[in-house]
Amino acid sequence: MAERTIRIVMNGITGRMGYRQHLLRSILAIRDDGGIVLPDGDRILVEPVIVGRNADKVSRIAADHGIAEWTTDLDAALADETASVYFDSQMTSGRKEALLKAMARGKHVFTEKPIAESVADGIELVEAAEAAGITSGVVHDKLYLPGLLKLKRLIDAGFFGRILSVRGEFGYWVFEGDIIPAQRPSWNYRAEDGGGMVLDMFCHWNYVMENLFGRVEAVTAKAVTHIPERWDEQGQKYTATADDAAYGIFELEGGIIAQVNSSWAVRVDRGELVEFQVDGTHGSAVAGLFGCKVQHRVQTPKPVWNPDLPTDQDFPSQWDQIPDNTEFTNGFRAQWEQFLTDIDAGRKHPYDLAAGVRGLQLVDAGLQSSGEGRRVEIEQFGGRA
Repeated sequence: MAERTIRIVMNGITGRMGYRQHLLRSILAIRDDGGIVLPDGDRILVEPVIVGRNADKVSRIAADHGIAEWTTDLDAALADETASVYFDSQMTSGRKEALLKAMARGKHVFTEKPIAESVADGIELVEAAEAAGITSGVVHDKLYLPGLLKLKRLIDAGFFGRILSVRGEFGYWVFEGDIIPAQRPSWNYRAEDGGGMVLDMFCHWNYVMENLFGRVEAVTAKAVTHIPERWDEQGQKYTATADDAAYGIFELEGGIIAQVNSSWAVRVDRGELVEFQVDGTHGSAVAGLFGCKVQHRVQTPKPVWNPDLPTDQDFPSQWDQIPDNTEFTNGFRAQWEQFLTDIDAGRKHPYDLAAGVRGLQLVDAGLQSSGEGRRVEIEQFGGRA
């Protein structure tokens, strides 16, 4: 059987997500497992070329993980014709320029979100990809979560009947950094550096909605900065200029209403850090990162409101967990494998730069809605994913 090697220029792997999820748990895991075995028995091998601004950090990562090639010179890495893929997980503010450079060199591109800082910039990237004739991919990691894969299985099986509504809760308390160090980078809370809850998470919610329930047709949102002052990695106090919470109502095609709360200033009282409750005429489900529990209409209890007596019903026990029934891999790795397989086969990846533009459109509409205090309709870009 044949073996083919794909060399990948990986930029931004010193950051939390770039290092843990994309490098360690995806590309290096694929490498160490002997590559991706295709249905015909052929195998795709991977070789990362890691790029970063800090030579000490990048060289240390390379040495720790047996990576032969590293550099601080992105242009030199992109000039290497043996590397056919460019991956970007650097700060949002530098992403567009790097992606354009990579596509001009004929590289296929796979990128974190948001793909750019504006819809216009995103459309420019789509046009550049089309002109270069390359395959593009945008990280859609939440679609590969075990909980949402189980939820998708329920949808495809018609479990819900007609879906009525979706309610999402996401987030946790991110420490301010004065007494306990913050567990997220300080740039996330500075709008001038590309931070902000709407910019960060509405891109995710757009692809979750459009791939599970339906396109977002209108939004009503409120973005707020609950914590106005934070402390950075050097212990210096700074003003938080970006929103750290967003409360959104999304109107989806087919009349489905989705409500999603996203906050870095909330203390968690739920099973997982993200949960979606889906209610339909025939049944309901609550899906998180890993679990998915259901309640069918024939099992639905009949609670009665009585403020004079404490309830005697144990509501959590009235739901049934969906069994795994299959082996789930890391969601980032699963999409990497799909993207690399699509490149090898010469086909379009379903979650491309056009999908990234639609995420940015929801970001813009959400910020406009919050700023103007009104409902905003969305004319979404490109074909359906």
